[in-house]
Amino acid sequence: MEKVIEIKNLSKIYKNGRGIMDINLDINRGDIFGFLGPNGAGKTTAMKIMTGLVRPDSGDVKILGHSVLEEFEQSMKKVGCIIETAESYSYLTAFENLKQFSRFYDNVDNTRIEEVLELIGLLKYKDEKPRKFSLGMKQRLGIAAAILSKPEVVILDEPLNGLDVEGMIAVRNIIKDLAEIEKTTFFISSHLIHDVELTCTSVGILYNGKMLSVETTKNILNDYASLENYFISEVERNGRI
Repeated sequence: MEKVIEIKNLSKIYKNGRGIMDINLDINRGDIFGFLGPNGAGKTTAMKIMTGLVRPDSGDVKILGHSVLEEFEQSMKKVGCIIETAESYSYLTAFENLKQFSRFYDNVDNTRIEEVLELIGLLKYKDEKPRKFSLGMKQRLGIAAAILSKPEVVILDEPLNGLDVEGMIAVRNIIKDLAEIEKTTFFISSHLIHDVELTCTSVGILYNGKMLSVETTKNILNDYASLENYFISEVERNGRI
C-alpha cells in the first residue's frame, strides 16, 4: 500500500493547555480516514497543521512524500481542503466562484466547473449568489471548490455540517465514488459518529488531544455493534484521559 499522508510525532499545545500531543498516523491511497472526536478534541488543530495554517511545536506531516514544513508548495500541490468554514465570494455566482478558484490550476476549464457543480447538486443554481444559499448549499459549494482540480488528497473539516439528510447522502456518495474510482484519499474530521461509520474506511479516535486508537471500520464493526459502542469503549478503556 502506498502511504499518502504520514503524520509523525505531531504536537501543538496552546497557552490554555489544549491542543494535540504526539499524534502518529499513516493514511494509504484511496482510504477514507475519519478523524473522530468531540468538539475541542484537537481535530481542527491537527488539520490546520496539515494544511500549513499552524506550525507545530514538534513533529511533521508529509503529504505525497513532501514535508508540509519544509516543502509546503510541493506538499499542497495535489491537495484540496476545507478547514473550519467553507468560504465563498458572496457577490459572485456559484459558477463565478469556481471560475475564480480555477485560476489557481492549469487543468480546470468551464466544462470541469459545470461537471463539479452537477456532481455536488448545484448546477441548477450556478447563476445564483451564495448569499442566497442555505448553510448546506454553501457547504456543497465549498466541497465543489475542494475537488475542482481533481486533487489526489482531500482534507475536509466537518464536511457534513449544515447538510440535510439528502445532502449528507449525496456528499457521502461523492466521497465514496471518488475514493473508489479515482483513488482519491480523504482525511475527514467529524464529531458525527453515525456519518463516520457510514462514510469512512478507517477511523482514528482523538480525545483530549491524544490518539486513543486507529482501526479499519470493517474490523470495528466485526467486534462491536456500532462505531458509537467502539468509541465509548475506547474512551472508557483509556480512563477518559
